[in-house]
Amino acid sequence: MSDDNLKPLALVTGVGPGTGMAVVRRFAAGGYRVAMLARDEARLVSLENEIEGSLALPCDVTDVAALERAVMTAGMPKVVVHNAVGGAFGTFAEIDSVTLQRNFEVNTMALLNLARLTTPPMVEAGEGALIVTGNTSALRGKASFAGFAPTKAAQRILAESLARDLGPKGVHVAYLVIDAVIDVPWQRGRLPDASDDFFISPASIADEIFHLAHQPRDAWSFLSEVRPFHEPW
Repeated sequence: MSDDNLKPLALVTGVGPGTGMAVVRRFAAGGYRVAMLARDEARLVSLENEIEGSLALPCDVTDVAALERAVMTAGMPKVVVHNAVGGAFGTFAEIDSVTLQRNFEVNTMALLNLARLTTPPMVEAGEGALIVTGNTSALRGKASFAGFAPTKAAQRILAESLARDLGPKGVHVAYLVIDAVIDVPWQRGRLPDASDDFFISPASIADEIFHLAHQPRDAWSFLSEVRPFHEPW
């Protein structure tokens, strides 16, 4: 058996060029094998070639059968990070109802299916963590977030139900609200005059996710928030 096979497994959805990739790097640095789920196969294969012990599993998390195959291929994780996100901007009159439904499938239904697939072995083992990345839309519905905020609010409430159910069984569920603009190229392009400290770095988010996944059992958080020091709230 190789040394990698002796390492615990982390499973991360939504491995894009920002938070997802940073989470993969953080858990790999923290001694984990990492199963990476996203639709972009080329990106995942590139990461698999770069990060020792990582596993590329191209997958649309809204496809229940594909998600189940990916989890079965990966093996049973000790930590799951649901970072896949469906988002859209627009008022209730502007959005396409199909878009809202799609975002609900990515943000909320995929979390339900992930939990069903991955947490029973955690319960059996008496340990494990399920961390969900959210944002301010999970707490408030602005006019232009009608195609997005309802699905993130539902995701947060589902995560709370999971936490209340699984916590007493030894499985830590936490929801991380990211109240910030994440420092990724497309946001830099949208906000060219913003200073560096306007953004939150993906690496800082990943550090907080790793921390949540490793909190001592006598001090578990459920709802956690991160934001730059100058962010109004």
